[in-house]
Amino acid sequence: MSVKTSADVLIGGKVYTLSGYESEDYLQKVASYINGKLGEFEAMEQVKRFPLEMKHTLLELNIADDYYKAKERAEKLEEDIREKDREIYDLKHELISAQIKEESRESTAGELEKENRELLLENARLEAALADALAGQGRGQAGNGEEPVSQAENVPNGEGQSEWENWVEEQKQEARKGNAPSDS
Repeated sequence: MSVKTSADVLIGGKVYTLSGYESEDYLQKVASYINGKLGEFEAMEQVKRFPLEMKHTLLELNIADDYYKAKERAEKLEEDIREKDREIYDLKHELISAQIKEESRESTAGELEKENRELLLENARLEAALADALAGQGRGQAGNGEEPVSQAENVPNGEGQSEWENWVEEQKQEARKGNAPSDS
């Protein structure tokens, strides 16, 4: 608990001793505020003619007005803070959700890249096996006046994929012709 303090203050030309648990600076600030309000009333011509009791009542009303306006501003600021806190919470939640989705996408992309590499390797192995099989078949038909097919010609280079596919189709057709029974 804080220590009780006392301070002599000047309010309306009279010295008062204020005591409380706030600092002496704070007590002087309160007295200064009241002196400011008294100064505002003394500056108004119509208030100068009012009886002292009415001046005090007007001063009290004015101070109460300041208090309630300040309280209203504070409540509005607190509501603004609560709203901003909710927005920050929602944004953090969205950020975390987006990070989780991004990590999931990156993981899926990595898995798909790995699967793609494996499929490309499998495709290359299958093409090489097909090329070997067709090359062996081409050597067997070399006695028919045809040139044997070299494996290097069979490997696609990425640019002539359609030529490769055409060549494979031609080889299949020739193989069918060579294996088909003749009618003569």
